[in-house]
Amino acid sequence: MKTLSIRQPWAWLITHPEILIACEYPPKDAENRTWPTRYRGPLLIHAGKALDREGWHWVRQTFPALRLPERFDMGGIVGECNLTDCVEEAPGNPWFFGPYGFVLRDARPLPFRESKGQLGFFEVTT
Repeated sequence: MKTLSIRQPWAWLITHPEILIACEYPPKDAENRTWPTRYRGPLLIHAGKALDREGWHWVRQTFPALRLPERFDMGGIVGECNLTDCVEEAPGNPWFFGPYGFVLRDARPLPFRESKGQLGFFEVTT
């Protein structure tokens, strides 16, 4: 199955939309990339081994009511979603920074499964 590696806290934010919604924040439904994709369909979310510290601080400042976990699963599959579009703009979406945004729907967490990540899309057997 197609898989995309995403650093934490972004992978957690994508796979836990209900927590954002409960805090009255919009779900993270855009994954920012420097490259476009024509792929549409199911996608596994792999959490990379490195934490995006700058991103973590941005989330804390931008969404102060959101309680992030003290520890994130890293270095494996953490969730799944559907990639429905690739856009170059998303007015009003606080998660879109561009230049390209992969539009993600129906995201949900999966039990953590250790797995090596790769750049771009890669295949993982389910």
